[in-house]
Formats: sequence, C-alpha cells, structure tokens
Amino acid sequence: MKVILVNGSPHEHGCTYTALTEIKNTLEHEDIAADIFWIGTKPLAGCIACKKCFTLGKCVFQDRVNEFLEIAGNFDGYIFGSPVHWGAAGGAITSFMDRVFYAGMNGGHDTFYLKPAAAVLSARRAGTTAAFDQLNKYFTLLQMPVISSQYWNMVHGATPDDVRQDIEGLQTMRTLARNMAYFLKCKEAGQKNGVPLPERESIIYTNFIKKAE
Repeated sequence: MKVILVNGSPHEHGCTYTALTEIKNTLEHEDIAADIFWIGTKPLAGCIACKKCFTLGKCVFQDRVNEFLEIAGNFDGYIFGSPVHWGAAGGAITSFMDRVFYAGMNGGHDTFYLKPAAAVLSARRAGTTAAFDQLNKYFTLLQMPVISSQYWNMVHGATPDDVRQDIEGLQTMRTLARNMAYFLKCKEAGQKNGVPLPERESIIYTNFIKKAE
C-alpha cells in the first residue's frame, strides 16, 4: 500500500514539507510506503472549463498536473498539504487541485473513487481552518473517505524550525498518519474477505430543478 503526499508550497523544504515529512515517517513506520510530490514553482494555469479532460482523461495543459495524474492511480491514499495565503489555500495548490480532481473524475477513470484522503495546512498564525474546509471539499465530491486526526490537521510556524517546536501539531500529523494506515489496512482486509464495493447509480445532473441536457 502506498500514499502520496502532495507538497503545495512554493518552498520545497519549508513548513508544509516539514509537516508532510512527519506524516511520511510515521506511515513508513506503519509499513505504508509514502512519497512526497512537490508541485514546484512553475506557473500553473487554473481550470478553463474546456472539458477536454472528459475524453482525454487528462488536462490539456502540459504541466505538473498531468505528471501527477499519470502516477496518481498507483496510490491507495492521498494527502494534500498547503500553506495558508490570505486566509485560504495557496493559489498554486488550488489551481492544481481544481484541475487534478476535475480530470480525475472524467474520461471514465476512477482514480480517486473510495480512496482515503486528507488535507494538511501550515500557517504562521491563522487561516488554517478556512483553508482546511476548502481542501476537504475536493475529497467529499469524489466520494473519498476523509481521514481525520485528534485535531484539525495543521501546524504553526514561520520556519521549519518553528514547526518542529509545534509539538501538538506534529503529534496531530502522526495521529493522522496512523489513522490513514489503519483505514488502508481495514480496506485491504475487507477486499480480501469479499466485502463488495457499494452499488453505484448513474450520476444525475440537475441545474436547480431542471434536468441538465
């Protein structure tokens, strides 16, 4: 079993990375493989609603989004980390997730269906809960079980050294990792013992009260 941890910070080894590393180390202690994927600092366009991913199964823009989509299906769980910018998730990770999740649910792919996910936020002081709510909405729309911890998944500090002193925040990261590992092991045990996936209906789209054409 493998989990991919997405570092949505412009700083490859900053505060968000420090939180994700605590999770990665704990997952590996629980015998769950873990990789960190940094989205980088090159420009990431927002979704332009061209809907080409409906047929392509990937985004029309060739950047880190498609690089992630190429490997995303190989993982069993996902954790997305972001710094807080202006009381919300960073612009780059927002554009990244808008396109990843839209493309990931189209083109006949079930990349994320019923795979567990979690969001992790890093801030100097405030804005973490608003950004936390923002990122969790991606998971719930794609029927992904959201893994929780003993507190909202956040760390505080202006530098990685500050984050290392946030002992409650780091404990929250470790608890999150253990809960993710437990869920993955339970899911694997259920599959091995013949527990079927839920019945799926064709999705009905409506625009308020009128059925979409």
